[in-house]
Formats: sequence, structure tokens, C-alpha cells
Amino acid sequence: SYYRGAVGALVVFDITKHQTYDVVERWLKELYDHAEPNIVVMLVGNKTDLAQAREVPMEEAKMFAEGTNLGWLQALRLGTQPGTQPGTSSFAEIFHRVQQRKQRSSQSNTVPLSGANLESSAPAQPEKRPCCVAL
Repeated sequence: SYYRGAVGALVVFDITKHQTYDVVERWLKELYDHAEPNIVVMLVGNKTDLAQAREVPMEEAKMFAEGTNLGWLQALRLGTQPGTQPGTSSFAEIFHRVQQRKQRSSQSNTVPLSGANLESSAPAQPEKRPCCVAL
């Protein structure tokens, strides 16, 4: 139920702990098993401000992301001042898909009033039958 209706997901790993990167494929499998097929997924390498403790090479993670059609983003850890971060196009794509979904749902709930034959667009009424039969 966590994945139902999601149009975007961030799969985050800690660049200073390779074990968090090792389970990315398991998370992606679970995500793709339960989410919408056209979900936008980004792989996020977190804690880039701790470059001296890096265990996951940036090129390794970036090549994995490109090979599996994921967006790629590196992020600073919580509490640090962010600089200009790449990946905003993926956030924009997620936002765009949400807007399209909202627009489609609002259009499907409308009834045309001008220039339309309302009787032909109305669903056929089922034949009325008595609820009880005398034996």
C-alpha cells in the first residue's frame, strides 16, 4: 500500500557505508513489483560532504543508475548547507506526472453540456423487473 499511486521514488544510500548500496537492487525490485510501471525513480547517494569516508565510488553508482534507467543525485547530509544540486529535472518530471494525473482525473469527472446529445451519451437504463415472483 505504500507504493500505490506513487509517481516518483527516491532510493537513498549512504556513500560512506557500502552495505547500504548493496541492498539498492532489492529495494528497486520491491518498488517495481508494487508501484506504477511508469514511476520515476532516482538513486540518491547521501552524505557527499563526508567524501573522506566514501566507500561507494561515485562512478560506480552513476553507472548503475544509468544502466538501470534511474535518475542520479548526490546529496549532502541533513543539517549541512546545500549547494546547487543536480537532479532537479527528475523532481520536475515527478511533479509533471502528478499534474497530468490530476488533470486526467478531473477531465474524466466532467460532463459535456454544449453541443452534445445528452441522451445518446447517457448510459442505457436497465430493464425494470419485479423484485418478487408469486409461486
